[in-house]
Formats: sequence, structure tokens, C-alpha cells
Amino acid sequence: MRAVLQRVTSARVEVAGEVVGQCGQGLMILVCAMQGDSEANAEKLASRIAKLRIFDDGAGKMNLSVRDIGGSALVVSQFTLAADTSRGNRPGFSAAVAPDEGRRLYEHFAQALATEGVPVETGRFAADMQVSLTNDGPITISIEA
Repeated sequence: MRAVLQRVTSARVEVAGEVVGQCGQGLMILVCAMQGDSEANAEKLASRIAKLRIFDDGAGKMNLSVRDIGGSALVVSQFTLAADTSRGNRPGFSAAVAPDEGRRLYEHFAQALATEGVPVETGRFAADMQVSLTNDGPITISIEA
């Protein structure tokens, strides 16, 4: 699985003007299930993200995890993270799993992150979403498992 994390002070996702998920201080996580991914990949990614030390400690050093600060996460499906831009000007997305499998692994990832002790809200799978966030730092990290 592939994810892009943004350390945020707040984030929210709307569908048709309705807020469907939001978080305060914590992580905005865009996630994509790739060909060959399984539940084990989703669980490994969730565990790595929950423990990733990208929040400042009292000395201003990135030494704390989202769990350490009592933060939360907004998880949004993002199949375009599978984009292949190596040929031409139009990206290909064949490295992403089919939508039904993508939904299953996305939901499994969100549940696995919650099991790691991180409060989780989500976007709406396959919906046209508007995402708003305040990136803190800015800190943006890509990660795969």
C-alpha cells in the first residue's frame, strides 16, 4: 500500500457540501491499495504510521508519534497515488487494485490504524471529495508497505 501523510492542525473532507470526515491535530492520510497488496500490507502500513515520529517534542525536535500527542487521523482513499507517469502526458493507473478490492483494503487500513490507538475518520470511497487541510510545518511524507 502507498500513502502520503501530511501533519496537520486540522483537516476535513466534504461530499456534496456535507462534511463526512474531519480531524484536529494529527495526520491527513491519502492511501492507495496497489496490485499485490493484502490485509498484511494494510496492517503494516497502519502500524508504521501510528509509530512514525514526526511531531515535535518539548525541545522542538520531531520525536513524537500521532499516538504520543493524542492526535487523530483523517484517511482518504486516493487511487491516483498509483499514477504511472513514465510514458506520455496522461498517467496510467493500472498499478492500483480494482475498486472493490481497493475499498476493502482501504477500510481494513482505517480499521487497523484505529486498532493502533489512533482515532480515525474517513472520506467516502470513490466519491468526488473536497479536501481541506492546514499542513503543519509543512510536513509531508510518502510511505509504502
